[in-house]
Amino acid sequence: MLGRLLLLLIIVPVLELFVLIKVGQQIGVLPTITLVLLTGIIGIMLARTQGLYILTRIVNSLRRGELPGDDLLNGFLVLLGASFLLTPGLITDSAGFLLLLPGTRRPVKAWLYYKLGKALKDGTLRFLRR
Repeated sequence: MLGRLLLLLIIVPVLELFVLIKVGQQIGVLPTITLVLLTGIIGIMLARTQGLYILTRIVNSLRRGELPGDDLLNGFLVLLGASFLLTPGLITDSAGFLLLLPGTRRPVKAWLYYKLGKALKDGTLRFLRR
């Protein structure tokens, strides 16, 4: 697991640089910088809107005495998407936008539910013990 994370921390920045250089060659330096800035600004606004919406849903669920499991997962994915938008680059911005939009977040949630269910069934999901 640590090896995969380390590999991602090396490969993603290299890919981001490659994409930024290629896009810069195609559309120019200033439009590329503008594109990165605009995706960041729009992403922050979208993350704020989605985050507040999900937080409101969580609070309402708790007031009704319900567990907000699905909304908590949505909140986690929105937070992850927002953190991707903080990373400069077009690949991470694209991934961030996919996690911020409810329609494109659904398949990711379905995959996570599948993986969590499988890990629970197989007994490979472990929790920290005191």
